[in-house]
Amino acid sequence: MSSLRDGYTAVVLGASGALGKACLHHLQADPRCARAIGLSRGSDPALVLEDESSLAHCAAHLREHAPLHLVLDATGALTIDGRGPEKRLEDLDADNLLRAMQINALGPMLAMKHLLPLLAKNEHVIWAKMSARVGSIEDNHKGGWYGYRASKAALNMLLQTAAVEIARRRPLAVIAALQPGTVRSRLSQPFVGDEGLAPEESARRLLHVIDRLPPNGRAHFVDHLGNSIPW
Repeated sequence: MSSLRDGYTAVVLGASGALGKACLHHLQADPRCARAIGLSRGSDPALVLEDESSLAHCAAHLREHAPLHLVLDATGALTIDGRGPEKRLEDLDADNLLRAMQINALGPMLAMKHLLPLLAKNEHVIWAKMSARVGSIEDNHKGGWYGYRASKAALNMLLQTAAVEIARRRPLAVIAALQPGTVRSRLSQPFVGDEGLAPEESARRLLHVIDRLPPNGRAHFVDHLGNSIPW
C-alpha cells in the first residue's frame, strides 16, 4: 500500500470470512503496515452488525490504535438465516428482505458512523467496502436475487452519500465500493461450486486497485481489475 503513509494502521471488518482473512494476511505481510487489526463476530471485541452497541464498543477498542489509515469492510451475507437469494417475486419475504438490508447496508454504515472519526485527518486515508456488481441498477440484466441486489444498491447509495460529506472534512479520503469477483468462499460456494478466484488472489487485486484510487469527493465503484462499474 504505497499510497498510505509508512507505518500505517489498517483495520479489516469481517476478518473471519475467506476474503476478509485474505485481506488481513496481505496487510500483515506489508512491511509498510505497522499494525493490521481484524474484527469479526468471533473477535474480542465482537463485531456484530445487527447490534450498534457492539460497533460502538469496537470503535472504543480501536481508539487506542488511532489514527487509522485504511478500513476495509469485508462483511456481508448472501444466504441469511438459511435462506438463499430469491429468484422470483413469489419468493419475497418481508423479514428476509429486512435482514438483508440490516446486514448488507445498515450495519456497515453504522460501523462507518462509529469508526470514521478514527481516520487520520489531513492525509491520504481509504475506506473500502465490499459491494457487488449485482448492486448496480444500470447493470441489472438478469433480475432475481431481490434482497441481495436491493441491499447492495442501498449500500452503494449510502456510501456515495457519505463520500460527499466526508470530502468536506477529509478531502484526501478515498471511499470505494468494491466488486471482488466471484471468490471461492462459504458465501458463494452454493452458487458457483469450486469455480472462481482464490480469496488470496482477489484480496491482492483489490488492495492493488484501492492503492491507486484518487480522492475526488465521490465514491468509486470498481471491480478487482480496477474497472469502473455503473452505479
